Amino acid sequence: MSNLIPPHGGKGLTCCLLEGAELDAEKKKAEGLKKIAMSPRENGDLIMMGIGGFSPITSFMDEANWKSVCESYLLTDGTFWPIPVTMSATTEDADAINIGDDVALVDPETDEIMGTMNVTEKFEMTDEKKKFECEKVYMGEGTPTADEFWKIAKDDHPGVQMVMDQKPISLAGPVKVLSEGEFPTKYAGIYMRPEESRKIFDEKGWKEIAALQLRNPMHRSHEYLCKIAVEVCDGVYIHSLVGNLKPGDIPADVRVKCIDSLVKNYFVEDNVVQGGYPLDMRYAGPREALLHATFRQNYGCSKMIIGRDHAGVGDFYGMFEAQTIFDEIPTPEGGKGLLCTPLKIDWTFYCYKCDGMASLRTCCHGKEDRVLLSGTVLRKMLSEGGVLPDHFGRDEVVAILREYYEGVTDKVEVKLHGAATGK
Repeated sequence: MSNLIPPHGGKGLTCCLLEGAELDAEKKKAEGLKKIAMSPRENGDLIMMGIGGFSPITSFMDEANWKSVCESYLLTDGTFWPIPVTMSATTEDADAINIGDDVALVDPETDEIMGTMNVTEKFEMTDEKKKFECEKVYMGEGTPTADEFWKIAKDDHPGVQMVMDQKPISLAGPVKVLSEGEFPTKYAGIYMRPEESRKIFDEKGWKEIAALQLRNPMHRSHEYLCKIAVEVCDGVYIHSLVGNLKPGDIPADVRVKCIDSLVKNYFVEDNVVQGGYPLDMRYAGPREALLHATFRQNYGCSKMIIGRDHAGVGDFYGMFEAQTIFDEIPTPEGGKGLLCTPLKIDWTFYCYKCDGMASLRTCCHGKEDRVLLSGTVLRKMLSEGGVLPDHFGRDEVVAILREYYEGVTDKVEVKLHGAATGK
């Protein structure tokens, strides 16, 4: 009998990934279906439905669910869900599809059929609807009015750009997933399905597990957050995004090497499990923090580490808005509410006078005594060949990153913002 937190939604892990004879039959059928090209974000969402990461969701959302999630954080059946999961199509493709048709969902980069969908609804995503989604999901305390938000969001917010660039028609319906793409082979030993992480946690006898979300290489602040969690939980799941990021971010294989080095040299390895998941970043700040907690519950985690500017970009969100949002969301009962709770940790840094890692709750010294740690600052300094301050990162990790940047020919300017610099 498992002691782990149950999957979200009260239905267990709802996995749409086919296997065996059923998979072979659906693959053969899919070859003759109308093909719909997916965006990388949609491909990641499909795989998460396949492996149970998005339990209890097994369908791309219809308009009623899309609107309900945007407005009230709830699916139409009353289950908590923080971010829309939709599938877009061109007008030409949508016109060729009738309600009730099955379509093949294709990764255009590889031309692989990743899944099929039975189309139960088609609805137009006008610019006004896209703006509605952006204002509900992506607008935060950093831009408190819509006018302020739109002045900069179209140019500077990759999540907003993702929504506004969607094709004009959304297709809704249940899916069958045929492939996990390159993730199981490219990230062998790191990429995991929820059933796999749950099995590991059960074998270790863990009950309380904290998840650390990573899209940057682990610097000293990440390490400190992890070690705080190890002290109060049975173990920590260092869970890295291995899907797509924005230009200038560090690729997943480099980040995995950094984590490997850090765990082997600075942690008791028995207390840490490393994993990877196939989503793209949405950069939705507080809303994405909720999504991270929701699918980490499916992976078996009871706590989600939430620090400064979680899943943020630029200055769109308040520094700790991703923490306070957990206190404001609806709490439906009967397994439909979010059970994975936040482990809220204040701004952390290295303090020369404290002679160690500290936070705003434990350190009484001034800003001039602190090394403010940020993945954005780390990327900017390394990409420009700068010298990192002492105690910014572990030497082993910095060496891996310097080797990576020496081989980068197309440099992308890394913009600094208030959340990265402490201003």
